[in-house]
Amino acid sequence: MADNAAVPVSGGGSGNLPAPSRLRQWGSFRNLSSPDLWLDRAEIALADRPFERMPWIAVAMLAGIGAWFALPSSSEWFIIIGLFGFLPGSSQLVLRRGDYPFLRNAVAALAIAFIAGMCIIWARSELVGTPALGRPLVKQAAFRILEREDDPARNRVRLVVLAQMSSDAPVRARISVPDRFDASQLVEGATAEARLRLVPPSRALVPGAYDYARRAWFDGIAATGSVLSQPEVLITGRDKAPRSVRDRLSGRVRERMAEAGAAPSAAAIAATLLAGDRTGMTSADAQAMRDAGLSHLLSISGLHVGAVIAIVWFCAMRTLALWPWLALRVPLPLVASAVGALAGVGYTILTGAALPTVRACLAALLILVALSLGRQALSLRIIALGAIAIMSFWPEAAIGPSFQMSFAAVVAIVALHTAKPVAAYREGAQRRSWLSRTARGFVLLFLTGLVIEIALTPLVLFHFHRAGLYGAVANLVAIPLTTLAIMPLLGVAMLAEAVGLAAPFWWLAAQAIGVLLSLAREVSAAPGSVGLAPLIPAWIVVMIAAGGFWMAIWSGRLRLWGLAPVAVGLIALLTFRPPDLLVSEDGRHVALAGNDGLYLLRPDGTFARDALAEVSGHDPEELAAVSHPLSDWPDARCDENFCGLAAQDGTTILIAKGFVRPEAKSLAAACAQSDIVIAENAWPDICRPRWLKLDGRELSRRGGAALDFKSRTVRYVRPVGDRHGW
Repeated sequence: MADNAAVPVSGGGSGNLPAPSRLRQWGSFRNLSSPDLWLDRAEIALADRPFERMPWIAVAMLAGIGAWFALPSSSEWFIIIGLFGFLPGSSQLVLRRGDYPFLRNAVAALAIAFIAGMCIIWARSELVGTPALGRPLVKQAAFRILEREDDPARNRVRLVVLAQMSSDAPVRARISVPDRFDASQLVEGATAEARLRLVPPSRALVPGAYDYARRAWFDGIAATGSVLSQPEVLITGRDKAPRSVRDRLSGRVRERMAEAGAAPSAAAIAATLLAGDRTGMTSADAQAMRDAGLSHLLSISGLHVGAVIAIVWFCAMRTLALWPWLALRVPLPLVASAVGALAGVGYTILTGAALPTVRACLAALLILVALSLGRQALSLRIIALGAIAIMSFWPEAAIGPSFQMSFAAVVAIVALHTAKPVAAYREGAQRRSWLSRTARGFVLLFLTGLVIEIALTPLVLFHFHRAGLYGAVANLVAIPLTTLAIMPLLGVAMLAEAVGLAAPFWWLAAQAIGVLLSLAREVSAAPGSVGLAPLIPAWIVVMIAAGGFWMAIWSGRLRLWGLAPVAVGLIALLTFRPPDLLVSEDGRHVALAGNDGLYLLRPDGTFARDALAEVSGHDPEELAAVSHPLSDWPDARCDENFCGLAAQDGTTILIAKGFVRPEAKSLAAACAQSDIVIAENAWPDICRPRWLKLDGRELSRRGGAALDFKSRTVRYVRPVGDRHGW
């Protein structure tokens, strides 16, 4: 090396030289190998992005929670915790002290956050998990009502009760009461007696279907069921549990909206926005809102809490500014933020304090704190803090669609509006006319809706198997209509109730909500408005989400690396084949995919049939046009006990109808000639099909199954050795 060569060393002089942590120590004979170069680049990237590192702590914590759900038993959990516990110490040894401080700290922080996520959800499961009822029971029993939820759209009432089904401890159950058995005395705190039918919470029917048993485990529900006789009230609960403020408010809102000529669905939306009571909306209108991409308006979340806080903040600022003595001595934004925070907390409590509302309120409070401290309010760090807080107290929410979709939407919004081109476009509008500013505002609103739809579509398809594709256009009208017209009109109507002048405002609110419902119906009925998807493997969504997070959190050219996993996930999503055969956990329901639709063992309209249709990528409401009895399969041989057929690729299937116990010799011969055997009850070991036996024993152990004939793969609801409580 020449004597006058400039070699950067740690602890070099000041001036324009980079910080010591940004420079490598290498001697004259040391060559920069490829790993060294990548380590240097990673260290520089971390040093250049101090505000983009923290969100990855939340991502690592989320990954730890997801790993606990994905791995089957405590042995795997201990192994993963041990491996990640090894990373902080090994990073200190492998990455030399003084060379890579940011990289070492990043490895340690991510590993600790991952372990924290696994430990928190594990502890939560052990502390609050409630074992399910051992077997179905039908019995005359006394029960105490803990919660009541009216569901007029389905002509029933849902109760959460403590039922004394035996001499053991009472069972916490969720039961349905038909309208003919309902009574005004069935309120919270009352004790009644009736004939009950209780069953364990239902597991996922097939892979990809909704798993209520997992939710019930964390909610403390041990059974579900229904009332079979008229309940006899033993102890009244009216004095013990007077009607809550929320219930009274919901009833008053529905009454006033009905007087204003509003339809039941419009009254239900008003009650949702003011009291968080989502009951009473017709199933057709609820589905239209979902298919139009407007269902987020029916869940009290960031949009509603933010609108309440913003309105109160604006009114507080204008009102307090009229008091010169206060305006000259106290920072009005700080006072207005405090008033807005109180309004947000009050609105959250009033609407039932559901988890999405609590999450939105927490995020809004963090934004108010940031504004009060003079910090940037629109920041991914604020979102990460909110996510970490939610996962610390309710870690099970992290795998639910509400948590994932709300945070994905917020991350997409923040990433879009903090991008330099969008920020420049928004700031440029300040120097233009009001008409130009309004036009740019609508452009940004449409762009925001489009980005949200792109970010949420994979998650919606994964969880619900259908997604509205025109949500960006519908929200261009629906969001301003809700925040600038419907919510202010409802708020003014409530205030005007005190002086008896609310009728015009209730009428205007009813008309505005009617426009919203008409918009949802028109958009949902438009051709191509709904996209359907079959069972999607979780790894595809994880790839797309990982790439999306990478592009949202990082800045500069580094974010382009996220395109690779997104591209892989999208290609896999577009080329993914739906399962050829679906078998329910009890073996009673079988669905075989054909060229002309879905062939069902039991085609009658049931919840199981609809679930099989959704997982197969069909609309349950249109299933009648594309479904057929399994006996109509070409060359199928079916009688009252069995159905035998050959799939399109030649795979032979033998299906037993009901509990069948055939003669041993004929059973062995039939199984030997079949690739797949399906039965509700356990069959003896002499039944040995060429590929797979899904009898009662195997299905009760592994749950429902989804089969792909071409790749000869089988997906079960539960992996081998699953030790989760539910």
